[in-house]
Amino acid sequence: MKRTTFTIAGLGLVLLGALAGQWFHGSTSETDREAFRTLQSAYEVIRDSYVEPVPPGSLAASSLRGMTETLDPFSVYIPGGRMKQIEESFSGSFEGIGISYELIEGPTQTDTIAVTTVLPGGPSAEAGLRAGDRIVRVAGEPAIGWSHQKIRRRLKGPQGSSVSVTLRRPGRTAPLERTITRDTVPLETVDAAYMMGDRTGYIRLNRFARTTHREVTSALRSLEDDGMTRLIFDLRGNAGGLMSMAEKVADEFLVEGQLIVRARSRHEQYGGARYASDDGRFQEAPVIVLVDEHSASASEIVAGALQDHDRAVIVGRRTFGKGLVQRQYDLSDGSGLRLTVARFYTPSGRLLQRDGKSRDSLSTPVDTANVPDSLRHRTDAGRVVLGEGGIVPDRLVADSIENSYRRAVTRQGLVRDFARRWADTHTDTLRRRWEHRPDAFAADFALPSTAYPAFVRYAAENGVRPGPEPAPVAAAASSSQAARPASRREAEAVESEVVTAARSAIETDIKSYVGQRLFGTSMLIRVRNRIDPVVRSARQSWDLAQKWAARYPIRDE
Repeated sequence: MKRTTFTIAGLGLVLLGALAGQWFHGSTSETDREAFRTLQSAYEVIRDSYVEPVPPGSLAASSLRGMTETLDPFSVYIPGGRMKQIEESFSGSFEGIGISYELIEGPTQTDTIAVTTVLPGGPSAEAGLRAGDRIVRVAGEPAIGWSHQKIRRRLKGPQGSSVSVTLRRPGRTAPLERTITRDTVPLETVDAAYMMGDRTGYIRLNRFARTTHREVTSALRSLEDDGMTRLIFDLRGNAGGLMSMAEKVADEFLVEGQLIVRARSRHEQYGGARYASDDGRFQEAPVIVLVDEHSASASEIVAGALQDHDRAVIVGRRTFGKGLVQRQYDLSDGSGLRLTVARFYTPSGRLLQRDGKSRDSLSTPVDTANVPDSLRHRTDAGRVVLGEGGIVPDRLVADSIENSYRRAVTRQGLVRDFARRWADTHTDTLRRRWEHRPDAFAADFALPSTAYPAFVRYAAENGVRPGPEPAPVAAAASSSQAARPASRREAEAVESEVVTAARSAIETDIKSYVGQRLFGTSMLIRVRNRIDPVVRSARQSWDLAQKWAARYPIRDE
């Protein structure tokens, strides 16, 4: 049995002259040699004859972008300045100060750097920074109105180097001066791992990087120690990453010998198949996988393998549909090419690549009877699953916000802004009562009764007043039967009902942002999950997940 491992790698690029020369001399086809002679001639004509001098690097980059634009959308040229950021996201670490931030409107109507989370034990935590701090000066220079690029350039740096910052802290009038010694900062791929009650574990994975398998197995081990007997594995928003990590993660849930994924390419070294080993630590317990339209590539490898083997119930919305394997080619000037070298197929033989045509609704069941036989595949248990256009979940869930008022205030970012202002005002009280008590905060924290009316006033001041919910569609009426306009009192009553109906969900949203301030992204997710319709549907699907898990043999210990 052939077992080949292949990896979605990063990116790469070279200067046009060197690239054309390498291809020209290495080609055995007269057609290829003629094409590269034409390319080289065009380059020299533009360089020597254009009315203005053309920088060679710019001309090369433009040519390479033009080459990749004729390929699929995922084969791209990556400029050198972008390569380092991408490599960091795959490697799982970078050298910097260990914060995440957002840009908010400051007192001068320009953007201010607001710290949203501080890595526990990281450089900024050691220097005394807190979530909620505003960085107003860096190395003595005002840091107001900076772009994201400038912020990264000034705050990131080599391990062991230092940077001084001036902070404005909510509740304090005097500025604070801090010196931060940069260090290696991990970029964790597991956003949250916690117990939902006594039996259910939950893991949220944001991408597949070099540390992902270690992080996932560590989370599984910790949750099992806490009593987990079934798992919700959340891949929503996970756009993919390293294929090798997707294979290893899927292996944790499958039994030895089961096919995980197969790649096909005109190049033998990029093809092959990957099968499960006997090392998986969660091979028998019920699993539910959450996906959405942003789950792509490596996420679809995991979800597709578990669906095809009837190992997990897939819940959510149809995935993105990216069934391509890519390889990184680093070029001599620090840039790169990311090229598609193969297509991958799920165990049932599905190619998930979207063909570019419009798809069915992400949350509408598909009529499999009208699907061509070529796109119909079967799981191990004989269920029909579809190829192309991503993975159709076993349980489809619309994840829209139904209340019009909540939808409006969320779209404009008013809930997040209000939560930040409210937490600024109450920061000392919040820390005294809840710091180092995440479980208690998740279970017991509630906003005071005055918070929601204050939020409604804040939203109105920013132009958002509730409108009536859309009425159910009814048979068309003649103009003589048209409904009379609502009176002002009736309109206000409708507005009041919409605002009241949104209260619980908006208060939960505010709590999630306050929790993020105190405990990081994991708490934001944990609180949001309480009202998440996809999570709710998952928790109602355990009977099916248990039935499928029962098909798997218990290992001999």
